[in-house]
Amino acid sequence: MMERLLLLVSGLCFGAGVTVSGMVNPMKVLNFMDIAGTWDPTLLFVMGAGLVATFIGYRVVFRRQRPLYDSSFRLPASKSLDARLIGGGALFGLGWGLTGFCPGPAIAGLVFLNSKAFVFAAAMATGMILVRIITDRRTGLAATRGD
Repeated sequence: MMERLLLLVSGLCFGAGVTVSGMVNPMKVLNFMDIAGTWDPTLLFVMGAGLVATFIGYRVVFRRQRPLYDSSFRLPASKSLDARLIGGGALFGLGWGLTGFCPGPAIAGLVFLNSKAFVFAAAMATGMILVRIITDRRTGLAATRGD
């Protein structure tokens, strides 16, 4: 029960943060990316605050032997760059640059009944489902061939 309460509080804090920072407004993000035009540098402060919070948070959390609600930390095993990681990052950046939304603020924007956030979230969910289907088919095909 406490784990779910902490998840809820974390989600509410995140949603409040992206709302207060203006990241649920795609024009705020697009203006930040428009260096030659209507550049709005205020998101630099949001990024800076995120970096500081992450830096401190990781130092505090990894002093523990294990997480509060799990038996061990679950960190990525791979440290290599592959085509899937680079392609995913490029697709993420392209989507963010074209729409002004990234996944977290878009989901937070649903609370405000923002129609663009709904379209973005639907497209994102469709993309996630398609990637899962394609990955499962490739994995299944490789397993039947003995790869």
